[in-house]
Amino acid sequence: MPEGPSLVLMKEALLPFEGKKVTAVSGYAKADIKRIAGHKIKDIRTWGKHLLLEFPGFFVRIHLLMFGSYRVNEEKDVNPMLRLGFARNQCINFYTCSVKILEGEANDLYDWSADVLSDDWSAEKAKTKLAAHPDMLVCDALLDQDIFSGSGNIIKNEVLFRTRIHPLSVVGKLPARQLSALIKEARNYSFDFLEWKRQYVLKQHWQIYTKKECPRCHLPVTKEYLGAGKRRTFFCEHCQQRYA
Repeated sequence: MPEGPSLVLMKEALLPFEGKKVTAVSGYAKADIKRIAGHKIKDIRTWGKHLLLEFPGFFVRIHLLMFGSYRVNEEKDVNPMLRLGFARNQCINFYTCSVKILEGEANDLYDWSADVLSDDWSAEKAKTKLAAHPDMLVCDALLDQDIFSGSGNIIKNEVLFRTRIHPLSVVGKLPARQLSALIKEARNYSFDFLEWKRQYVLKQHWQIYTKKECPRCHLPVTKEYLGAGKRRTFFCEHCQQRYA
């Protein structure tokens, strides 16, 4: 599933379509996509793993799920979930994704302070939300989109390694210093992820994700499926401390 930084890059790829009128709409999305035709895209934004195409009075939410993708001015050999056509044969195609049309303004529905890549991100609000879930595992907390919108499995693994926190640690048991480090690095790593992804070198910078040996201890990395979602987790039993 694409994480927040990948959605930011998708938004950047689509920015040339801001202000342009949608001249044709097709696709097999269940939403009432025909209403998009004839309207100009007012704004293109992201909130975590959501791409938001804003139109007058409504907006389209795209979620790429596990295997979604998109193409600009080109098409795949499969039918798109949503195809937006523009003048001069330009188009945007979204595949294998969730498409929803929501009424009103995105500002009315989204808490931008939860988005780890937003200018409105609030570390203090993240701390308050974590305090409300003292029994939550940190591996689940970093995937909670209400707390760390945009954080995904790669970010989770790398942030826990950076902060030397075991994924089975309990939020309420973290020392204040470690809790602050967790929140800080969730944002810091997200921006590192974005820059490395932009340069096509993200995998070269993975320290623990998919690794077999800890780069700090040079001991075997443990791989387990942890948390409420049983997500793939890589960690070092030696240098990542468990707070439970």
